[in-house]
Amino acid sequence: MQREINNGKLWVDEAAPSWQSRLLISLLRVFRIKQRKASVSAVKKRLHKLELQPASYEPKGLGSGMEVILKHINGWPVYYTAPSSGSGNNNYVVFLHGGGYIDEIVPGHWKIIGEMTRKGKVQCIVPIYPLAPKATADSVVPMMGELMLKVFEEVGPVKVRIVGNSAGAALALATSQWLRDRNSRQPNKLILISAGLNASFISPEQRIIAEKDPFLDIDGALYGASLYAGNLDLSHPFISPLNGDFHRLPPMLVFSGTLDFLCPNSIELKKKAELAGVAVDLYLKKGQPHNYPGLPTPEGREALRIIIDAIC
Repeated sequence: MQREINNGKLWVDEAAPSWQSRLLISLLRVFRIKQRKASVSAVKKRLHKLELQPASYEPKGLGSGMEVILKHINGWPVYYTAPSSGSGNNNYVVFLHGGGYIDEIVPGHWKIIGEMTRKGKVQCIVPIYPLAPKATADSVVPMMGELMLKVFEEVGPVKVRIVGNSAGAALALATSQWLRDRNSRQPNKLILISAGLNASFISPEQRIIAEKDPFLDIDGALYGASLYAGNLDLSHPFISPLNGDFHRLPPMLVFSGTLDFLCPNSIELKKKAELAGVAVDLYLKKGQPHNYPGLPTPEGREALRIIIDAIC
């Protein structure tokens, strides 16, 4: 079902999830994937493991058909991908990965980047931004803003979109607000996947969804956000950009599933942004979990196709 609201669209797909999606969700529950970061103690255990054995951020899962270059901007490793055929359209995508602010980019993220590079024929820029608890929002958001300014200067007048998922989606929105507050150039579009946009408020609806969410739980997610917040309050727009000002932001393309406890954030985002005159196209998919556009299901492939169409 499609409804047009103000100058953006809301697609609500109430069709039953595919058998592939139902099978994947069942497997997530069987293997207790959620438990890895569901609680404060689980996140602490995860951080201890990462301290002993830091995760690699090197590209794994990109696939073939592209060139990869590593640069350093403001002290951060930044990967550039481009179609090896040289037949790109000269547009750029900055991809900001998720991971609850504590986990590094993973092969699933690189797979999305590879698909965008090959099929969208764009050049992708992938900042390996520092993670909590060593890095906090008061430094990460301004540094990401400065990185975007350097990207704009480097690529010139071509189109630049930001694609962010989960925590990376929140960082994308916070960065766009930071740029706006400095009257700087904005990306041409924000594409936000399963965005966690408000760590300062959990609604009763979110608590109900969290009971069935196969990926995330509230306590672990909020603890990760508190580590990223550092000395800032969780309500600060750097951590909870839903609390920020939406005027003069770029148009947005947003994806969320109703089995993701962060889903109400995306619905509220559409309302607040459009009140400020910002167009938001929201795809709301029934029975889909967190980050469903990156999953190997019919629903995931459809969402990724929409994203690729939007960046071409």
